[in-house]
Amino acid sequence: MELSPKQIVAELDKYIIGQDKAKRAVAVALRNRYRRSKLPKEIRDEITPKNIIMRGPTGVGKTEIARRLAKLVKAPFIKIEATKYTEVGYVGRDVESMVRDLVEVSVRMVKDEKQHEVESKVLPIVNSKLIEAIAAARKDSTLPQDKEQIKLDLESGKLEDELVDVAVKEAPKPIVSLGGPEISLGSMFEGILPQHKKTKRMPVKNAREALLADESEKLIDLDNVNSEAIRRAEEEGIIFIDEIDKIIGVTNNNSQDVSREGVQRDILPIVEGCTVATKYGNVKTDFILFIASGAFHVSKIEDMIPELQGRFPIRVDLDSLTEKDFKNILTKPKNAITLQYASLLKVDNINLNFTDDALDEIAAMAAVENETSENIGARRLHTIMELLLEDISFNASGSHPMLDVTIDKTYVQNAFKETKKKFDLKKYVL
Repeated sequence: MELSPKQIVAELDKYIIGQDKAKRAVAVALRNRYRRSKLPKEIRDEITPKNIIMRGPTGVGKTEIARRLAKLVKAPFIKIEATKYTEVGYVGRDVESMVRDLVEVSVRMVKDEKQHEVESKVLPIVNSKLIEAIAAARKDSTLPQDKEQIKLDLESGKLEDELVDVAVKEAPKPIVSLGGPEISLGSMFEGILPQHKKTKRMPVKNAREALLADESEKLIDLDNVNSEAIRRAEEEGIIFIDEIDKIIGVTNNNSQDVSREGVQRDILPIVEGCTVATKYGNVKTDFILFIASGAFHVSKIEDMIPELQGRFPIRVDLDSLTEKDFKNILTKPKNAITLQYASLLKVDNINLNFTDDALDEIAAMAAVENETSENIGARRLHTIMELLLEDISFNASGSHPMLDVTIDKTYVQNAFKETKKKFDLKKYVL
């Protein structure tokens, strides 16, 4: 990863509107990882990540910043909800499971990369098996059974939806233990017990994926995969702890608050740096980057136990979204909401367009709604867009030629005429 902090922010700007302080903080944290990786070992081991805590209302981009950051550098990343965890001795997930989940993500990433590397070697074997499976499936049909013809049709992509029977490995079913992680008996005895295969009927495109995974695994050294996955989790892993404010108890001294403080105390050694045992090996958490976030409406960051506060030295406040922000969210990001809906409706031959004054009206409505009712940030736009396009989405069937539909300010106002009346009445309620 050789992106400078400015380049990282520029990449994040393609998907997230505003929140410059938060973007700068995560960009510097990410660049520091790269800088650390270039240092001699004796200095590198002394430098730990500077964890970040984000404070701001829901829907302003906290989670999206962390998720896009991980995608940018292809780092192992998991988002966890702090409320899922309980203190040791209570029913619920133990905090160490977040590290095990991160390692699972890392193993999957490395395995996918290794499979891609050997794909060219195993593809001829997979195609040969698919040809045999297609010929067997056509045995009692009138379809061509000549293998040369089947091969040509397969290569041209004509048979992707044809059903075939293939033998694939059965995935071990997890057993959930109360208060602990999910345990898979199959993975516990991996390499000891013989792998069972089951014949399943599936389309050729799915069969190809299953056979590719099966054949690739024969050429991949799983020990190397596991060791590389652990290294990446330790050195590059990012754990995003959402809703951390929900495990900060107010001073009522009731049993629930005791449990919440217990979760904080259990999280503390993970963030400080400890060793967690996983089925792939021991994982040190010293150099994992932790990003926490919360709305902090009721509690404050200062209400966290002091030891945990000290492990999140970088604090960033995210701003509430303005009317201007809402308009930018509608149009500027690569995955802009208007583009998403236009793409969906194009499938049913609707060419959807929005005028500038319509976007102004939607943005103004979103800002007012968030002020007068619960502030749910950018998620408010999804609610408005769903209601706005409900009739068009319901009536579109794709049975007509391409139809141009333009959403203007008048259309938006008419669509929300009744809804606006309800909100106008609020100012008269005492």
